[in-house]
Amino acid sequence: MAKRPAVEFVLRPFEGLPGEPDYVAMREVVPAATATARTTAEHGARPVVVTTVLPAGWPALHRGDGTIMLALQTTAGSGDLSRDLADMLLLAMESPAGTPVTATRLPEPGPRLQDVLDLSVPFEVTVHEGFDYWRSEGVDLTPELSAVLDRMNETVIPTQRLTSVDAAYRAQMGDKDFLRWAQPHDEQVFLDALARLHARRESGLGEAGALGRFIGAFRSCGILVPVWDLDQDATLEDLETAVAALGERLDAALADDAPLDATQRRARAGLVARQLTLR
Repeated sequence: MAKRPAVEFVLRPFEGLPGEPDYVAMREVVPAATATARTTAEHGARPVVVTTVLPAGWPALHRGDGTIMLALQTTAGSGDLSRDLADMLLLAMESPAGTPVTATRLPEPGPRLQDVLDLSVPFEVTVHEGFDYWRSEGVDLTPELSAVLDRMNETVIPTQRLTSVDAAYRAQMGDKDFLRWAQPHDEQVFLDALARLHARRESGLGEAGALGRFIGAFRSCGILVPVWDLDQDATLEDLETAVAALGERLDAALADDAPLDATQRRARAGLVARQLTLR
C-alpha cells in the first residue's frame, strides 16, 4: 500500500494573508466574529464569510443563499492549518447550497488559503454580541441547534475590537477585563522591543500603567499575543488612546536594533518566563 502523502508542518499558517493577527485572534480569543474574504478568480471570485464558529461545530457551510462560510475554531487535521481550512473551504464550495461541511478530514498536500483567497481583499472583522448571525438567510436551525445557540449566547464573553491599532481585543471575563493584542512581528524581534519598554516601565497602558499592566503572553499559530490586565473603569476612548500611545512606543522600540543591555536582558528573561504556547 502506497504511503499517504503528508502535509508539511507550518509554524505560521496564516502568514502572508491580509490580517494574519486577526486570523489568530479569531481562532483563539474572540468568541463571536465574522470577517470578509473572497476567493481568487481561478476559484470563482466567491465572497467568503470567515467566522469564529458555526452551528454544531461545522467547519464550513454553503448557506442556502449561496454564501460560503468558513469557521476558524476547528480542529486541524494536518500540520498546516491553512491547508486544512482551504480544504474545508473548497469542499463547501463544491457542496449544494444549504449544505454544511459536518466534519474535518485529513487532507493531502494541496492549495492553502494563501492560494485560494484573493490577497488584495482586506480582512475586515466585525465582532458580534452573540451568535444570532447564524440565523441568516438559508440557515434553518433545528430546535436542537436553536437551543445550543441560546445557551452559547448566554455564556459569550463580551468582546470589543479596538480601532486605534490592529488585532487588539478587549474582553470582559467575570470581574476582570483583559486586552489581548495579536502581533504580526517576528517573535524574537518583538520580545526585544517589549523588553526595552518593560525595562523602562513603559509596557503598561496609560500613565504609569494606570489603565492596564502587562501580565504575560501566549503563542499561537507562530505569533505572540501579549495580554494586559485592565482597569475595569477605563472607558473605551481612554483605552484606545493608551493603546495607540503604546503602539507608538513599540514601533520605536522595534526600530532599535542595538544589543539589549543587562537590564533589558533581565526584563526579556522575565517576559519569556510568562509565555504560554497554545496548541
